[in-house]
Order: sequence, then C-alpha cells, then structure tokens
Amino acid sequence: MKEVTATAATVDEAVQLALNQLGISKDRAEVTVLDEGKKGFLGLFNKPAVVKVKVLVNPIEEAETFLKNIIQKMGVEASVERIESEKEIRLIISGEKIGLLIGKHGQTLNSLQLLTQLVVNRYAEHYVPIIVDAENYRERRKEALVQLAHKLAEKAIKTGQEVKLEPLPAYERKIIHAVLSDNRKVTTFSVGTEPHRYIVVAPVK
Repeated sequence: MKEVTATAATVDEAVQLALNQLGISKDRAEVTVLDEGKKGFLGLFNKPAVVKVKVLVNPIEEAETFLKNIIQKMGVEASVERIESEKEIRLIISGEKIGLLIGKHGQTLNSLQLLTQLVVNRYAEHYVPIIVDAENYRERRKEALVQLAHKLAEKAIKTGQEVKLEPLPAYERKIIHAVLSDNRKVTTFSVGTEPHRYIVVAPVK
C-alpha cells in the first residue's frame, strides 16, 4: 500500500503536496497529521506541518481490474461481471474465445483464479475467497468431480487398495472430501505440496 510523508508550511499544503506525489485525489486518500506545524514570531522560526498520506485501495476492485487486464493481454475480448456474497466474490467472464481462458481441464482458468486471489490477498486485511468462472465451468466441473469421487470410492472398496487422484486445486479437493465425508467405507486425505497436492481415497479396514 503506497504512502508518502510530506512537509509544507501548512497542513493543507502538505496534504496537497502528498496527493500530487501519489497522483490521487483526496477521496482516495487516508490523511494522518503528524505535526500541525507552528508559525513563529514575525515569520521567524516557523515549524513546518508534516502529514502522512496513504492510498486507500479496494481489494476487490483491484482484483477485478487485474483480471480484465490479463484477459486483454491474452488477446481475448471479454467482460467481467462481479457477484458478491457473504461467502465469496465471483468474477464471471463472458465473451468470445472463452475456451482459451478455460484451458485444458480448466488449468488456465485455475491459474487466473490463483493470480487474482493473490492480488486480493495483497491488499485485503483478511482473506477474501475469489472464484473466477467462465461459461458455468465451475458448476460443470463440480458435477464431474462428484461423479469421479463416487467412482473412485467404489474402486477403493472393491480392490481394497488406496486410489490416488491427479493433483487438484484446493477448492476442488474440498469438493472430493465433502462428497465422500459421509461414506463410512472410505476415508480421504491429501498428500504433497501445492501445486502438486493430490487426494488419496483409502478403504476403511
């Protein structure tokens, strides 16, 4: 978060000097007066005013702008709709050539989501979950993961052996864990480090 300290004859002049240095208007700034200064007798021994001005940043707006810029640099014409709820912030991409933004098995979309999440984390005071979606891919992917979870659970039970999945993003692993949490015949756990962390479905013996 950018901030500068400025010194001038008066508080107002110091604030304006700081705003000019940051290139922002006063409504986007948080001003802290460090010293109001003091005017000396007959203009002698004047003590200057000192202020600290910090740029106020909206983490969600920064993330949305970041995502739009990346999409543009990828050469894709698309718009981004922001949907906010108590649980998460969803950034929905729509437009042409959306398949390029989704990528094989959603890898490109996952990368966009990870980068956008990093931008939010950089500015937000607390964790804000970000979901980047396009062409309802997340819902379709969720349905596929649910089916996969049940299929692998059946395999683990039938063979009596552990079954390993391919590496998945954290929120996709969460879906698998949730789906099989009520299945008393199997247990699930994650192994490895990001971005190669994967789930193991193991039969309960």
